[in-house]
Amino acid sequence: MTELPVVSGAELERDQRRAAAALAAAGVRRGDRVLVSAAASPALLAVVLGALRAGVVPVVLDPGLPAAERGILAADADPGLDVGGDPGALLAGTDEADLADVPLARPMHYTSGTTGRRKGVWSGVLADDDARALAAEEIDLWRLGPEDRHLVLSPLHHSAPLRFAVHTLLAGGSVLLPGPFDVARTAEVITRAAPTTAFCVPTHLQRLLTHGERHPGSLDWSSFRMLAHAGAPCPEPLKRAVLEALPPDSVWEFYGSTEAQFTVCSTADWLAHPGSVGRARPGRRLETDDRGQLWCAVPRWARFDYWRAPDKTAAAWRGDRVTVGDLGRVDDDGTVWLDGRREDLVISGGVNVYPAEVEAVLDTHPDVVESAVFGVPDDEWGQRVVAAYVGRADPDELAAWARERLAAAKRPKSVHRLEDLPRTSTGKVRRLDLAGVLGLDGAPRR
Repeated sequence: MTELPVVSGAELERDQRRAAAALAAAGVRRGDRVLVSAAASPALLAVVLGALRAGVVPVVLDPGLPAAERGILAADADPGLDVGGDPGALLAGTDEADLADVPLARPMHYTSGTTGRRKGVWSGVLADDDARALAAEEIDLWRLGPEDRHLVLSPLHHSAPLRFAVHTLLAGGSVLLPGPFDVARTAEVITRAAPTTAFCVPTHLQRLLTHGERHPGSLDWSSFRMLAHAGAPCPEPLKRAVLEALPPDSVWEFYGSTEAQFTVCSTADWLAHPGSVGRARPGRRLETDDRGQLWCAVPRWARFDYWRAPDKTAAAWRGDRVTVGDLGRVDDDGTVWLDGRREDLVISGGVNVYPAEVEAVLDTHPDVVESAVFGVPDDEWGQRVVAAYVGRADPDELAAWARERLAAAKRPKSVHRLEDLPRTSTGKVRRLDLAGVLGLDGAPRR
């Protein structure tokens, strides 16, 4: 195995202090923003943590953004300093600054933009008590500690991967940085470096399990005490395969977004309620409105604004309750079920069709790896339901499978086999792209 960067919180302490001193020397003050767009590295983590512990808000952008798009986001963020792709430049000096023992802010991330223009998620600088509560919530929820070795599988410019890495370091644990996801290298790292925790998306799990099946003995999951997944729905057959492959009770799921975190789902909770996303996190409460939209009451330290977008902020909040536009249900015992985003809702002949419900049926077919359901314009029905899928299933056979299990309005009017579904870099299916991929984005037709 080639050299694997591994770093602990203690090892990064000096560099965090140097980063904070360099920011202060550059005139960056508490509450200002520092822009960084670099690949995962110990230097990136040092700059992010050093900034946060000094009350400076890091804005972490994808280093692969086209120059024009990066320029738009950089102008919007209005940073006190833009360090670009070289966070190590802030660590070159010898001056060191005093730091708080916990982050005093959350990084500002821009939403992935799957349903429109990207929005910055801004929480500002937190009061000391709130900052401590925010750090304690993550560390306590995932039981992070000095013995943990956290494997980073997703880019650190996304909120969840960065959050797990940062809080592992704060808890005294170590972070493993194998670089861009490569299934063979990741399997080797898991087997030889024995990580105890990881965050991933279902696509990672599917590719790792397939690799393990094709190369027996190449993947040893036994070191994990906690593997958390989120970011996209996990098809039930894949979830059951993951549960079988990993140590008992080690697989966790959660529902959240760039803006806020809502639920957590243990292995036991999922087995009791297959397909659910668990129950509200401690200190939170979930409910639905009359349109089926999910709202979550969150603690004070979880509040946010959309950066320089007061109208969008106002639409997202009702008192201490927030929504990100997802549709779902909450059972009497608090179990939460997702039906998708309101933007994904298909209305066909006046009937609301939730893509997640149709996908759950298609994904149970033994020769379907995963599916995605969306709507396209139709002169007669307003929209018609269309499905794309990955797997060996014959399209006609899959259509028959759906007819036997779904009401007429929910049955896909056409099904299309693809090698892969288009995705964002966090693993979310880009539903808005599917019609174009399949050549179905023309004028409405019967």
